[in-house]
Amino acid sequence: MTWTQPSFPVAGSLPLSALMAAIPIFVLMVLLGVLRWPAWKASLAGLASAALMAVFVYGMPGGLILRSTAYGAAFGLFPIAWVVYWAVALYRITLDTGHFEIIKDSIASITSDQGMQGLLIAFVFGAFLEGAAGFGAPVAVTAAMLAGLGFKPFRAAALCLLANTAPVAFGSIAIPLVTLAGVTGLPLAALSADTGRTVAPVSLFIPAYLMAVIGGWRTLRAVLPGAAVCGIAFAGTQFLVSNYVGAPLTDILAALAALGALMLLFRFWKPPGSREAPRHGHSRGAVFRAWTPYALLVAIVLLWSVDAIRVPLNAASIPIHWPGLHNAILRVPPAVAKPSAYAAVYNLNYLAASGTACMLATLLSAMVLAVSPRRLGGILAATARQLALSIVTMAAVLALAFLMNYSGATVTLGLAFTATGALFPFFSALLGWLGVFLTGSDTASNALFGNLQVVAAGRLGLNAVLMAASNSSGGVMGKMISLQSIAVAAAATGMPSKDEAGLFRFTFRHSLLLASMVGLIVTFLSYAAPGWAR
Repeated sequence: MTWTQPSFPVAGSLPLSALMAAIPIFVLMVLLGVLRWPAWKASLAGLASAALMAVFVYGMPGGLILRSTAYGAAFGLFPIAWVVYWAVALYRITLDTGHFEIIKDSIASITSDQGMQGLLIAFVFGAFLEGAAGFGAPVAVTAAMLAGLGFKPFRAAALCLLANTAPVAFGSIAIPLVTLAGVTGLPLAALSADTGRTVAPVSLFIPAYLMAVIGGWRTLRAVLPGAAVCGIAFAGTQFLVSNYVGAPLTDILAALAALGALMLLFRFWKPPGSREAPRHGHSRGAVFRAWTPYALLVAIVLLWSVDAIRVPLNAASIPIHWPGLHNAILRVPPAVAKPSAYAAVYNLNYLAASGTACMLATLLSAMVLAVSPRRLGGILAATARQLALSIVTMAAVLALAFLMNYSGATVTLGLAFTATGALFPFFSALLGWLGVFLTGSDTASNALFGNLQVVAAGRLGLNAVLMAASNSSGGVMGKMISLQSIAVAAAATGMPSKDEAGLFRFTFRHSLLLASMVGLIVTFLSYAAPGWAR
């Protein structure tokens, strides 16, 4: 027996139905933005409100509520928490063995100019960490590094928050886009391509923008060649990899390209007045060994993308038709063109998942760095403790997103957003921006609003892939104003907590400006150059 999903459950009215459907989002907004609850508590409260809304507004049977919630939570645990756990474990191995200090020293020895150091650490190395680990690690690590190099706490925190924008959509080996593909059912390759096409133009000038914001026009003029080379190398590689290689390695390879381009530039050019960079005192072998874990990560993720390996790994996947949920809900117009059953197939791709590639890199790194099994066990246990509440948040937010999808709330909100008409492509990016501000995560924002974007695009005759991708690319610009990111940056630099409000005010205007730029790019691709999108 199937349950028919309603689109206008409140008196047949779209405005009233949309108001009720938005209750879980309002709950998240108030608890996170006003009452400042921890993300895990706010996400659980949001999930509870979504369940109440599903029962009393949409009339969804209790069994379907439980099953769709469990389905979403399972997706949050695997593949999302799976890749996050192993990415952070890899980082902790380098940190706990002391090799991360060598990585830090090797970067600081490239140039003595503070502007270029800020660009190398906050933008380039931050993008590398975002691609490899993400979820707060880039801001925490790079802000602490800059503070250690003599940057004032506020300046270091602001620089790292502004820099942690362009790479976020492809962070943690592209888990935000993996989530978006899972929620929407759209191809990951197409989402990666359109996200790259909307983010890369902004990435092109972010390095110069950082220098102008933090140091003023005089600083920008002094380091303009470095900022230009960094932007061109990063944005160009980001575009090429996201379109022609695949999402998982986009950030890592773009960061390495920018680093290589800057190192080449420094052979022929140095910022005016800069002195010779201090030597780090480590042997080449020590530096090579310190970087080995990330080299292994790049190599293994690349191998995972080769057809000869990827195809057999995917063949081992286990498709699970979620019991009691698969095809148990009937979607009807205007949500879909014609009545159709709502599938619920959980893909247990335990070998092909990016998290498995990251796990292999972590275990090999432990061997290379001579980490004993006992010590490795301690590191893995510490990583689990560190991420416990974050994993609860991931599971709860995905459960909330899937429950809203299967109850029909996302459809209602998507239909309401079609009221913006021709302006929807612009507001599509701002919706993603709002989602990241609320949740602190591009992954969570994609889970919450990804399907909504697809529904609205279908109603307006727009490119569904581009609209879904804009949720992710617009969302990255909200990362710098999320309360979690600001708290992490403040803690990493030793900045007094009373200054966090000032840091929020400082980053807010830049965040809104950059999100609006993404919205304009999406609007241009939608109407002026639709052939440029996938």
